[in-house]
Amino acid sequence: MRELDPELYPEYKYPDAPVNNEPFRPVIAELGKKITDRIPQKLGLAKITKDDPEYWGLAAMCTDEMAEVALKMDVRKPVTLPEMVERTGKPEKEVEELLEKMAVAGVIEYNWENPQHEKQYCLPMFVPGSAEFSNMNADLMDAHPEVGIFFERMTRLPLDMVTKFVPEGGCGIGMHVIPVEKAIEMENTSVSVEHISHWLDKYDGVYAASPCSCRKSRKTFDEGCGDDPEGWCIAVGDMAHYVVETNKGGRYITKEEALEILQKAEDNGFVHQITNIDGENKIFAICNCNVNVCYALRTSQLYNTPNLSRSAYVAHVDKDKCVACGKCVEVCPAGAPKLGQKLCRKDGSEVEYPKMGLPYVDEPWGEDKWSHNYRDLNRIPTHESGTAPCKTACPAHISIQGYIDMAKEGRYDDALKLIKLDNPLPAICGRICNRKCEAACTRGTIDDPVAIDEIKKFVAQRDLDAATRYIPRKTIPSLDDNFFANEKVAIIGAGPAGLSCAYYLALKGYKPTVFEKSEKAGGMLTYGIPSFKLEKDVIEAEVDVIKALGVEFKFGVEVGKDITLDALRKDGYKAFYIAIGCQAGKKAGINGEDAEGVVTAVDFLRQAVPAESYKLGGGNVVVIGGGNVAIDCARVATRCGDGAVSMYCLESRDEMPALPEEIADAEGDGIAVNCGWGPKEIIVEDGKVKAIVLKKCTSVFDANKKFAPKYDENDTVTVECTDVILSIGQAIDWGNLLDGEKVELGRANGPMANKLTYQTAQPDVFVGGDLYTGPSFAINAIAAGREGAISIHRYVQPHGTLTIGRDRRNYIELNKDDITVESYDNCGRNVPKKKDLDKKSFREYVEPFTEDQVKAEASRCLKCGRSVVDETKCVGCGLCTTRCQFDAIHLERDLPHCSDMVTSEDKLKYILPNMVKYPVGLKIKKLKGKK
Repeated sequence: MRELDPELYPEYKYPDAPVNNEPFRPVIAELGKKITDRIPQKLGLAKITKDDPEYWGLAAMCTDEMAEVALKMDVRKPVTLPEMVERTGKPEKEVEELLEKMAVAGVIEYNWENPQHEKQYCLPMFVPGSAEFSNMNADLMDAHPEVGIFFERMTRLPLDMVTKFVPEGGCGIGMHVIPVEKAIEMENTSVSVEHISHWLDKYDGVYAASPCSCRKSRKTFDEGCGDDPEGWCIAVGDMAHYVVETNKGGRYITKEEALEILQKAEDNGFVHQITNIDGENKIFAICNCNVNVCYALRTSQLYNTPNLSRSAYVAHVDKDKCVACGKCVEVCPAGAPKLGQKLCRKDGSEVEYPKMGLPYVDEPWGEDKWSHNYRDLNRIPTHESGTAPCKTACPAHISIQGYIDMAKEGRYDDALKLIKLDNPLPAICGRICNRKCEAACTRGTIDDPVAIDEIKKFVAQRDLDAATRYIPRKTIPSLDDNFFANEKVAIIGAGPAGLSCAYYLALKGYKPTVFEKSEKAGGMLTYGIPSFKLEKDVIEAEVDVIKALGVEFKFGVEVGKDITLDALRKDGYKAFYIAIGCQAGKKAGINGEDAEGVVTAVDFLRQAVPAESYKLGGGNVVVIGGGNVAIDCARVATRCGDGAVSMYCLESRDEMPALPEEIADAEGDGIAVNCGWGPKEIIVEDGKVKAIVLKKCTSVFDANKKFAPKYDENDTVTVECTDVILSIGQAIDWGNLLDGEKVELGRANGPMANKLTYQTAQPDVFVGGDLYTGPSFAINAIAAGREGAISIHRYVQPHGTLTIGRDRRNYIELNKDDITVESYDNCGRNVPKKKDLDKKSFREYVEPFTEDQVKAEASRCLKCGRSVVDETKCVGCGLCTTRCQFDAIHLERDLPHCSDMVTSEDKLKYILPNMVKYPVGLKIKKLKGKK
């Protein structure tokens, strides 16, 4: 097992129980014992004390008088008002008032399930029952937030001793996953209780949307997930009337509205579950559960015993159809699918993937098998043996293999849609990406890597035309589409990180405001990358998509100068994403660098790129640096003057950070690239540059691969020139942005922030992009923007957690030294055509692939990745099928007994046999192992 970074995967700590300093109330303890399912307390082996949740939870919900009345009731045995009058000996009006107060508090429920259709009251279990009913009551929760922790405790503590003995079907404990209807509608062996439609038809016309108790409970101890809790639980039948009439936030809905809620839940990746304590003829709710907060889903995830909640269905992957897009992995609540590989090992064997054991089948089952941190660990996306290198290497982890397959089939709209799940700027990246995916491509071990970026560029051309532009549909974790729209979020800087953050917030339903001091969006994309590589209408087209999602841009506004963060706070802004990049150039610290004719790369490009001109000194130009920015400076300089342009860098040709194709393009423009030289001094005459002296660099990095150049000061060369462009790094220009703020600065004046959440010491300030990492590539900034959006969403919604259940997106590459490629297309890599333009032209000269080139190049992909499902972990929700666009994953009815629904009262009939068989089975297995 690989070790996990504790900062990214912190140990989980359960919320502390409230301190109860009130006098002990014996009647509350007596009622707690009556209702509880904790075995020691139920059997009298342990007393209920004021420190037990059964006590302090009930103490918040009811008075002693209510408890005395409740004690006259038997758990889950309905009783009418006249019967309660007889049992209590109290006047009817008084009893009825007490019963109604108890119903509002959530201590009891009511229904009309008798031949006379007479209202009857019922003392429910704690769960599903009174603990969750109380959490629906907003007034009670405001007055007694400890009721939220009470719900957490009563969904966990009673199960500690019995989980390993629970058979398929859950035997009347809690709730039960019910699959996405579309995933099983063609399954001819299914039974009625497995279909949501069956339950909607059964309770036709009697539904109520009510708050999710789990979502509300978690918020009481700061573990909210950012969802709006209202309306996700669909109460049916008499329960619908109960949640409407007793201050539970319920509202009656139609069947059409119920179906809309279910669809919206699936869009958000929420699991459908039904109550499972009344047998196969009754449920009282269909819930739509987020695994990051749900206590019902926790029953199987925490104890690693999926029998507690799984459906009869199991997901299976068609290996040949799967393209490792990873969307099934991202949505699965149980972490059952993970990305692996299709290719065999060198010895011809297939990689074997581990599967979770099950209690009383495979091995002893104690707390060492539990997963208290399941919400984080289930989000690990790849098996340790790795998956497709392209997806792994891409900082945004785009579904590369997936969109290549779609492009090969001519599904260009689908391909663009798939790309934009992970990258809002594909047309931009198709032109200027550093192509880490191609550097990692498995095909590169055979001949040349697949031209991934060119395929993406072709697909993303559709965004440049308003007629074919793809504007993603929002997925809002609220039934109110405007729930998040009024939450004010400020993004400072309209570079790739800021644009990405705005895009992903907009997809959640926010309408963030982007403040940009320049007149156009794009940051260095607009003001630093020359148009012959990235035409500005490409940037404008992709920004238009972000505007269409509801993002507001305020140009010409410098935060810290024209307006302060504090002023924005007073205006209602709740969070800030600072992504201003590294906008200042660095100088070399040598004599003469302040002379006329010396300019930093950032300043040179900011002037030359928008104007497509720059007044040079008239002679030769020397560019210092060996990165892609230095290449851009040199190539722009050739278009702005007539003198010779040459580059000098410290690194050897193999060490140069610039991409090989960038270097080749520079040399194609007639630029001389000189390696192994660093600046010593600039010779100045009459205040202007006359020449530059360079010294030989003998090594660039130390033994630890850290930048630590060494020189031979006596080996020099003097180059006459009128202009020197210093492309040796960039710095942050904070201006007055952080005046009065608590943001801490570290190395190179960069902000210090949590490496998972990007939150700074000023809690409402988040950072990302080059500002945080130092100068990098657009795709890295895009990935950072997405993480910033996730953090801000979780932060802005009260009482949320920024970390729990978060996808760390830590992909692992397969071992390319241990694979067998049995067959592949022998055609070579396709090369895009170039326009025959003047070398001085600023127009884009690289044409997109033709459709034939796209299909030919896409066919070169080896399809080395795939999804692998651990069937023992799968809970059969079917969400994976809603994400797969390749018909590669389906549900099969492997576990029919998981649809056996029994009453809670009968659970011991099913648990006790396993308690007997469990130790016997382990002994037999142990003996067999010895033989």
